[in-house]
Amino acid sequence: MSKLWSGRFQKSTHKLTDDFNSSIHFDQRLYKQDITGSIAHAKMLGKQGIIPQQDAELIQKTLKEILSDIEEGKVEFDVAAEDIHMNVESILIERIGDFGKKLHTGRSRNDQVALDMRMYLKDEIQTLTEMLVALQRILLNLAKENSMTIMPGYTHLQKAQPITLAHHLLAYVEMFKRDKQRLQDTYKRTNVLPLGSGALAGTTYPLDRDFVAQELGFDAVSLNSLDAVSDRDFCIELLSNLSIIMMHLSRFSEEIILWCSHEFQFIELDDAFSTGSSIMPQKKNPDIAELVRGKTGRIYGSLMALLTTMKSLPLAYNKDMQEDKEPVFDAIDNVKMCIPVFTDMVRTMKVNKNKMYEGAKGGFTNATDLADYLVKKGVAFRDAHSIVGKIVFSCIERGIGLEDMTLDEYKAVSSAIENDVFKAISLEECVNKRNIIGGPAEEMVKKAIEVNEALI
Repeated sequence: MSKLWSGRFQKSTHKLTDDFNSSIHFDQRLYKQDITGSIAHAKMLGKQGIIPQQDAELIQKTLKEILSDIEEGKVEFDVAAEDIHMNVESILIERIGDFGKKLHTGRSRNDQVALDMRMYLKDEIQTLTEMLVALQRILLNLAKENSMTIMPGYTHLQKAQPITLAHHLLAYVEMFKRDKQRLQDTYKRTNVLPLGSGALAGTTYPLDRDFVAQELGFDAVSLNSLDAVSDRDFCIELLSNLSIIMMHLSRFSEEIILWCSHEFQFIELDDAFSTGSSIMPQKKNPDIAELVRGKTGRIYGSLMALLTTMKSLPLAYNKDMQEDKEPVFDAIDNVKMCIPVFTDMVRTMKVNKNKMYEGAKGGFTNATDLADYLVKKGVAFRDAHSIVGKIVFSCIERGIGLEDMTLDEYKAVSSAIENDVFKAISLEECVNKRNIIGGPAEEMVKKAIEVNEALI
């Protein structure tokens, strides 16, 4: 097969060169975007009188037929044609002859591939956003069911203060909310039309770039041709977004792994989202959560790979930039696998409310509330902190909790303590007294759920 760019060359490329240079084995997934962009380009060429209108209409008609044939599995791509752009154009020329050669008027593969990637990522961003919304809905529903499921909150992985499972889940709702915002922000910068930038310096043809942008649903047209063909910021931004999403999923996965362990027993994963051991018959392993945690490093790797590829490229286009697609495609594919399976794993897990409550009772999670109690009785906070520290030390030595102390024992430490201390340090009171915006009190949690439900 003679290459469409072979005019200047006196000999054919080596087979190794074809194999090494070709990207069709991975960029063929861009066929729909490539053909859709070409249809809009051909329509504009005809409208502007750059090519005859009847030629433009024939090209559009044939491109639609090629698209249909590809989707029906009737087209076999050729490695010798290098990429999806040349494959589609070669098939077009094969079907309608010299008329097909007019399609590439006023454009380069440089602005064509930039267009295809932007169109592809726009679609994927919308899909990823929908997946995050589905995950948020599951978390909000679970939070509704557990607005007063008391559990220990941690710092340094040490029990700190009592909270509720709902409050804990809503923390992740906030994380995924920011993830959605980042995706939509990246969408805005992705939604800029590069087509019409040519190889690097535009074109002498009277293209109507605004028309093409409107046809393809772009909000803006790129203002600098050099930047338009060499920009992969939008790919890097998306990989950064995906890395942060995976970081959030990984943090949550780590907690799930801990929670379903025998030491915690806060939750039990559904059998459908667990696996067993080939040798130990008693095992029920949280492999889904572990794989999500593991794949996070893979997504980070994709981000670092593209950052490293782009870090020293001079303007404008360089062949190195062909390396943008595989890490982006791989990252998108893996995140799109992780979010739905993680969502269903959370949806089907069983919450052990009693174990969570018992966990909150241990570790003196109500110690801060005892200090606050003393402050409200007129004791300076630093003095209250010291008093409670001594009480906790005494309880540790005796193997009891703060709620197990008698009133006389409390009064022996501080005369400010009265009988109402036991209500003040009850777990329910500890939670519901934190009745400020962002706090774990049931009233605040319910308001936070309502606010988030309205946003999705």
